[in-house]
Amino acid sequence: MRKVITYGTYDLLHYGHIRLLERAKALGDYLIVGVTADDFDKTRGKINVRQSLEERIFAVMETGLADKIIIEEYEGQKIDDIKRYNIDIFTVGSDWEGVFDYLEEYCKVVYLPRTQGISSTKIRSAESTLRMGLVGYSAFLNKFYRESKYVNSVDVVGLCSTDLQKMEYLKDNLEFATDDYDELLEQVDSVYLHSHPAKHFDECRRALLRGKHVLCESPVAMSKEACDNLLNLAKANGCILMEAIRTAYITAYSRMLLLLKSGRIGNIVSVDATCTSLSNFNSIDYRKRWGSLESWGPTALLPVFQVLGMEYVSKHIFTVRDEFIPEYDLFTKIDFTYPQASASIKVGTGVKSEGELVISGTQGYVYVPAPWWKTDYFELRYENPANNKRYFYQVDGEGIRYELVALANAVRNGKSDYYISSEITREIANIMHDFSEERDQNR
Repeated sequence: MRKVITYGTYDLLHYGHIRLLERAKALGDYLIVGVTADDFDKTRGKINVRQSLEERIFAVMETGLADKIIIEEYEGQKIDDIKRYNIDIFTVGSDWEGVFDYLEEYCKVVYLPRTQGISSTKIRSAESTLRMGLVGYSAFLNKFYRESKYVNSVDVVGLCSTDLQKMEYLKDNLEFATDDYDELLEQVDSVYLHSHPAKHFDECRRALLRGKHVLCESPVAMSKEACDNLLNLAKANGCILMEAIRTAYITAYSRMLLLLKSGRIGNIVSVDATCTSLSNFNSIDYRKRWGSLESWGPTALLPVFQVLGMEYVSKHIFTVRDEFIPEYDLFTKIDFTYPQASASIKVGTGVKSEGELVISGTQGYVYVPAPWWKTDYFELRYENPANNKRYFYQVDGEGIRYELVALANAVRNGKSDYYISSEITREIANIMHDFSEERDQNR
C-alpha cells in the first residue's frame, strides 16, 4: 500500500483545496492530511485564518478524501510524521516548489499544480472589510497602521488628530486626514482610539451612537457606570466595543492562562505584575500626558483579574505624584487581598523596575521575564529544577495584528469578550475611578 501525506490550513475550504486533495489521493492508496493548528499557523505568519481548527478538520473530513487526519503543531513535524506513518510520497501545492526538497531524503516529494484563480486569501478579501479610522496624536499610530497591513479584513483609511502637522507619515499613506471627529466617523465603519483616556468615553459614545465598531485603548472609561453605559450602547446598536490590551491577544499569554487553569502549579495564591517605562515628560504637552496607572494599569491588572477574578476583599493604593503636576502619578502600587490569595501591581512612567510577571502556586510558579506584556516565552518552575518547563511562541508586531484579527472576528460573530471579558473591562474602569477619587489610597 502506497501512503501519501499532505498538509494545509484549509481555511474556508474551497474547490481549489478539494482539487488538490483529489490529486494527492490519486498518487497512492492511503491519504493522510495534516491540518495546521492555530498556534502553528501564527508562528508561520498566518494570522488571517477565519475558522477554528475544529471547523477546518470537519471540512476536510466532509470531503471524504482523507483516510486519516492529523494535526500539525510544530516545526519539523513533517519528518516525524513521514517516519511514524511510513510515508511513500509527500505532496503539496506547486506554490511551495523547492521548499520541501529536503524531505526527499525520507520519501518522494511531489509538487502539485494549484487551481488557478482561487484561494482562501482571495475569498477573505472579497468579503466585507472593515474600514477603520485612527484617532490620536501619538507616533504609535504609525506602527499600528503598518501592522494593519498584515490583516486583510481591516483597511485603515483615515486619521483624526489634533496634531496633524506631526503626522506626516499617516497623511501621506491614508485616504484622508482631519481634525474633525464627526468627519472621520462619516467615512469609516470602525475606529481605533489612542487618544487621552479622559476622552475615551465621549469618543466611544459618539462612535457607537453612529453604529461604528470601536477598538479602544484601555481604560475605555474612567468609571464602572460610564463603562456600563458604553457596553449597553454597543449592545443596543449591534456594535463591537473591544478593549485594546495587546497582551491579551498574544498566543503565549493565552497558553499560559490555559496551563494555569489546568492546575499545573497547584492552587494559585499570588500574582505580581510590574510594568514601567521612563518617559521624557519635557517633550510631552502636560494635557496629553498619561499617568502611570492610565498608561500601564490595565495591562498589569489583566493577569490579576484573569487569574484570580475580581472578588477581592480589599485593595490598598500607594502612589508617588509628580512634584509639579500633582494629578499625574510617577509610580503607583496596588495591593489586593483575596479570600485565599493576594496580588500586587507596580506601574510607573517616572520610576524604573524589572518588568516581570510572577504567578505563585502551591506546587510551583510561573515566571515571565521582562517585558512580560510582550510575552513570547515563559517558564513553569518547580522545587525540583529538573521538572521545569519552558514555552516559546513567536510574537509578531507586539500583538497589534492579533487584536485586529480578533476585532474582525468579533464583528463577524457578534461577540467581543472572548479575550477580555466585559466584567474585567468594568473593573479596570472601577479601579481608575477609585484612584481618581483617592479611595483606599495614600501617598
